[in-house]
Amino acid sequence: MKKREVPASVKDERLVKKRRNEMIKGAIALFKQKGFHRTTTREIAKASGFSIGTLYEYIRQKEDVLYLVCDRIYDEVHERMEKDIGTHHGTIESFKLAIARYFKVIDDLQDEVLVMYQEVKSLTKDSLPYVLNKELQMVAMFEKILQTCVQNGVFQLTEQEIKLFAHNIFVLGQMWAFRRWALHKMYTLDEYIELQTDLLLRGILEKRS
Repeated sequence: MKKREVPASVKDERLVKKRRNEMIKGAIALFKQKGFHRTTTREIAKASGFSIGTLYEYIRQKEDVLYLVCDRIYDEVHERMEKDIGTHHGTIESFKLAIARYFKVIDDLQDEVLVMYQEVKSLTKDSLPYVLNKELQMVAMFEKILQTCVQNGVFQLTEQEIKLFAHNIFVLGQMWAFRRWALHKMYTLDEYIELQTDLLLRGILEKRS
């Protein structure tokens, strides 16, 4: 699915990236505190450190900012996962590493993830399908990891089970962000990773007994 381009009147790509990163950072704090609809573009500009006129050099409407927030989350998760994980290994250790890496990326981006889940419904009709498709691409990364483990004889799972386990892993990682008000009181991140990984492996390896 083709990415929706957000028009900018500024032609310097490095400056566009810099300003939009500042905009995203300011917007996340405001969306978390006030919600998307109650936040104004003037407030976003102020939180970003520039004028409302400058803001409109990099976006056309407030919805563009929310789209950029969502797009950034999945781009960053995907880049860091691809960089840190060799999906071709097909071992239990590589499977555990993939889960740990993913959960740690979500921990780093927990404010962004929280805002996205709260406000994704506010995306425009031309933006929402693209963002949802990017989520499915993230799930597909875990499908590939599980499929490689099956091919190596490490796991015994049907294609249907692989798809469900991949979705489970994806949601368990994001749960660390949107259930943090409870989970962070009970577990450290390392404890959460260890427990969830153990439960996932138990469910998978029971298929072999």
